[in-house]
Amino acid sequence: MKTPALDRRNFLSLTGKGLGLAALSSSSVAALLKNIQAATKSVAHLTPEQVAMDEDFWFEIQQAFTVTRGIINLNNGGVSPSPRIVTEALVRYIWQQEDATAYTMWQILEPQSETIRTGLAELFGCDREEIAITRNASESLETLLLGMDLKSGDEVLTTTQDYGRMLTTIRQREQREGIKLNLIKIPIPPKNIQEITGAFERAITPRTRLIQIAHQINLTGQITPVKAVCQMARRHGVETIVDGAHSFAQFYFKQEDLDCDYFGTSLHKWLYAPKGTGLLYIRREKIAKVWPLFAAEEKQKTDIRKFEEIGTHSAAPKLAIGEAILFHNGIGGKRKEARLRYLSRYWMDKLKDIPKVRFNTSFDPAQMCAIANVQIEGLDQGRIGGYLFSKHHIFTTPIVHEEFQGLRITPNLYTTLPELDRFCEVMAMIAQKGLPAA
Repeated sequence: MKTPALDRRNFLSLTGKGLGLAALSSSSVAALLKNIQAATKSVAHLTPEQVAMDEDFWFEIQQAFTVTRGIINLNNGGVSPSPRIVTEALVRYIWQQEDATAYTMWQILEPQSETIRTGLAELFGCDREEIAITRNASESLETLLLGMDLKSGDEVLTTTQDYGRMLTTIRQREQREGIKLNLIKIPIPPKNIQEITGAFERAITPRTRLIQIAHQINLTGQITPVKAVCQMARRHGVETIVDGAHSFAQFYFKQEDLDCDYFGTSLHKWLYAPKGTGLLYIRREKIAKVWPLFAAEEKQKTDIRKFEEIGTHSAAPKLAIGEAILFHNGIGGKRKEARLRYLSRYWMDKLKDIPKVRFNTSFDPAQMCAIANVQIEGLDQGRIGGYLFSKHHIFTTPIVHEEFQGLRITPNLYTTLPELDRFCEVMAMIAQKGLPAA
């Protein structure tokens, strides 16, 4: 039987069945979306780029979040606040599963996760039987890195800027099984995105079996040419794992735009789903060859659900992904991307001509979106981050890497232009006068 699409009407109908007194009614969910629907209707005739500059529209979206304005939060790369509709859904499902738990959780709530699976598959543009719902990108990617058959001497190729947990995972296999980790450096930032593809291809050897590539590098926000790398690797008989932890639902793409066989992401970043939710995509014909982290029965060998066999766990975060999808689709993925690009370019343009300010992220739209890395030359970036927060309540992410250092700056949909103005004013002052004595 075909599972219905996760649009607003079907989702409200499905989640409204069997709910008790603790449940938020379909009409209440609709009420939380009403302002967003009205706002999007008012800009339906505009392009995403025109909407990106419409502060009245984004004021309505900002009200969907319950964030404090006592802190200017420019650290949204690791985890993002959820809008109220998601948080209330999470609480609702938690209360519901506390009533006759064994029955409610496994007979009522868990089966509804199939609707969530369908919604995620539609968002990513793939078959629902290729999507596993996980707890985060780390779980998704470690499932792949630890679950693929590699033998001593086989090489895994990635960059020196790859996410630390993924490097640790590969190094564990180095120690236990004798596989080899091959690291390449890529420019910071590249002059053009093709430099990254070329660096990977030059590093392939006859022993290369797997490429691990971040779709968007967490340190700098650098977007990589995943499709070109995947297709190049395939010509060499090499498989590719794509780390989409920071890209998914930040900027618009589908599976066909990546042409990847494997993809993992977190949903608590740019989809704004509950913390501890993630997605694992495996091309259908490759599911059988990947071992799950938690052992599954032989009959599940070709079933994507074998990667969800983690023992007893709350159904609530998984189901509240549905409201996050509603919120995302309500705004529109292309409008969301355009706004995030606009916010980043807004503050970057204000700082780019200031002496001593240097960017570790390209201004090329093909190479960046919401995440960027900036440094003030001659100063300790950690001290700058500490000063920004202690004196001005501006929360940033200091990055110290052996190849570069800087502040990772990540605004979000709820970020206002005056907040970015304030950040730029303080950064300009630091660049001109330095940090005050401790």
